[in-house]
Amino acid sequence: MQKINNKLLLSKQKLTEVPFRKFLPSMLTMMALCSGVTSVRYAIHDDWVKAVICIFLAALFDGLDGRVARFLKASSKFGAELDSLSDFVSFGVAPAILIYQWGLSSFPRFGWLFCLVFAMGMAMRLARFNTMLEEDNQPEYWSHYFVGVPAPAAAALAIMPILVCFDFPEFESVLRSKIFLSILMGIVALLMVSRIPTISVKKTRVQSYMFLPLMLVVVVFINFMITQPWLTLGLLTCLYALSIPVGVVKFLADKRSYNKKSA
Repeated sequence: MQKINNKLLLSKQKLTEVPFRKFLPSMLTMMALCSGVTSVRYAIHDDWVKAVICIFLAALFDGLDGRVARFLKASSKFGAELDSLSDFVSFGVAPAILIYQWGLSSFPRFGWLFCLVFAMGMAMRLARFNTMLEEDNQPEYWSHYFVGVPAPAAAALAIMPILVCFDFPEFESVLRSKIFLSILMGIVALLMVSRIPTISVKKTRVQSYMFLPLMLVVVVFINFMITQPWLTLGLLTCLYALSIPVGVVKFLADKRSYNKKSA
């Protein structure tokens, strides 16, 4: 009887006590969500700098939560669902409202339509991503690519005109035009829901001899982030946009190589 009571006590403890490491990834996800919602607040008050900073903070926390979950072995279905909701708000809703307030509010009907298209594209992209996680029959080379543009990158592409205008206000008349912003939001939405392969660095391995040069690149990057943050982020976003066709070419080459090995 005593043994049965001890077992019941242990089972109750397992149900009521959860290790702190299980909460840490979700806490980071909530910080990303709070950053995204705060970006909306600043956008409504026309505080463009803080609104953009909040979106990039959300991207930082979003990049950390998954890695922390894998490192601590604290991944869960609840965390995955929470992460998708956070991504939709931070990278779908927040950039749409920011761009509308910044340049499309004077184009109320069609401007808001393109912002809605962007947000809905983000929702469909995240829904497809969640369903693809359950697929185990993808070829090995697919692990180096995303299907379509991922959520944080899409948000960065959408707000790229604002980043450029921070350092180059002389281009504001072009980058803030209703036509340009509407086309940009539509193109980014299409890139999100498309099946275009885009490069993923999650499983990229670096040769040991490249370690020191990469560290120097990181030092230079940090220096520019401190001294010229908007120019640096704008250039990185432009480089990512240029990497999309490069990723397609590389994907086709990997696919041909895989088919030759399988034949």
